[in-house]
Amino acid sequence: MDFLIATHNMKKREELHRILSPLGINVFLDYEKGIELSDVEETGETFAENALLKARSGCKESGMPCIADDSGLMVDALDGRPGVYSARYMGEDTPYPEKMAHLVKELEGVAEEKRTARFVSCAAVVFPDGREYTVTGKCEGKIGYTPAGNNGFGFDPIFYVGDKSFAELSAEEKDAISHRGNSLRALKEKLSEII
Repeated sequence: MDFLIATHNMKKREELHRILSPLGINVFLDYEKGIELSDVEETGETFAENALLKARSGCKESGMPCIADDSGLMVDALDGRPGVYSARYMGEDTPYPEKMAHLVKELEGVAEEKRTARFVSCAAVVFPDGREYTVTGKCEGKIGYTPAGNNGFGFDPIFYVGDKSFAELSAEEKDAISHRGNSLRALKEKLSEII
């Protein structure tokens, strides 16, 4: 069964493919199906609301079942910021090395045990017949003092689980514990029930 993914992020596509292909689900980006999805303004106040906005739009424009996710980094010492605004933290066009440096600076003087954070991912799937489902996954960790590693993307180099950053993990290691891995496994379970 073919599903569209409402993203232009090839790394997200690869993660979805690794997790959903055992169900016989093929995932595609819009251009791989010869269409171009509209950019959706993420006006939701929660990860679930934003994921549904993108999945609904993708499903409506393509006529295909559509999967979307919204995820972000929630830092306890910053009252949950950047949260749903993670991609827009300091502006969408600001490179992630600058975003990470700013975030680390915001935590200057915060004790090690109070640098707790979590990545949260909400995945939504919308079917042409109107069915909608959302699932959420989390991964607990802490914010490091310096970026480390070359794998992953976004805030991965400063998010540590144990003594390694997300960017130091292999794709398989990250999939096993990550917020997106957890939400996609929950999505896989949900899809296996309904397909």
